[in-house]
Amino acid sequence: MLNKELLSVLCCPKCKGDLAYDEQQSILTCLNCGKVYTVKDDIPVMLVDDEE
Repeated sequence: MLNKELLSVLCCPKCKGDLAYDEQQSILTCLNCGKVYTVKDDIPVMLVDDEE
């Protein structure tokens, strides 16, 4: 489970949009562009592919 303070400062690295956290699936989804980021061991993996 991600810390609420961390969630409040995180934004999408692709478009700077707000993120929604799905604790059950361990993912963060950008509410603006729809990019999905995984969360592994309570660490968000927020890499953006150059090809997108």
